[in-house]
Amino acid sequence: MRVAIVADIHGNRRAFQAVLADLRQVAPDLVLQGGDLAYGGTHPAYIIDQIRGLGWPGVRGNTDEMLWAPESLAEFAARQPKLGPLLSLIEEMIPPTLASIGEERLRWLEGLPEQYSGEGFSLVHASPGDLWRAPMPDASDDELQSTYASLRAAVVVYGHIHRPYIRRLPGMTVANTGSVSQSYDGDRRASYLVMDGESVTIRRVEYDVESEAKELLDSGLPHAKWLSRILLAGKYCPPE
Repeated sequence: MRVAIVADIHGNRRAFQAVLADLRQVAPDLVLQGGDLAYGGTHPAYIIDQIRGLGWPGVRGNTDEMLWAPESLAEFAARQPKLGPLLSLIEEMIPPTLASIGEERLRWLEGLPEQYSGEGFSLVHASPGDLWRAPMPDASDDELQSTYASLRAAVVVYGHIHRPYIRRLPGMTVANTGSVSQSYDGDRRASYLVMDGESVTIRRVEYDVESEAKELLDSGLPHAKWLSRILLAGKYCPPE
């Protein structure tokens, strides 16, 4: 069975539409969403409505959860004091996202599980039991094993870090989908993952990044300039 996993859309309408067009060519039997649907873009409600209309199962992400449980952001900030200023900026973008999506969509997000298990694979947003922390692509094999072995799956897929990769380990493959929006690996294209039997591949999809960044700049969202710089660079840029 061919399964596509699409994660970290972050309210980016153009990137999402480009991925949808690519999915029509790939023709998977099942599409899953890997969390972080709404926050950080100009079309959070649109993305939620599209995912629901398409009937994609999936999991919650950290920026989904913080919308109804802002204390989760505060708890992570307490564990990572160096990130305090950055997380304060993120917190400032919660109210406009909530105003955009409304209560009913928020309740739908809240109903998403933290884990999805399919035949031979498991999907989480970041790590089992932790939506905020996940291994990076240069993590050791031991770190990946210790993080994901509890899922007892031949293939483990996660998102969150916005950097796609595939690592074959003894008895387990660990793969990251990359992100539809706000790529951090230097490639501005949208990224998603396809599993077809034992084959796991990353697909990159072109979209109109400049127009999406301009719409973000014109949106009035807090810190839109910072988010647009990340889109245009295809990698993380610290706030100015």
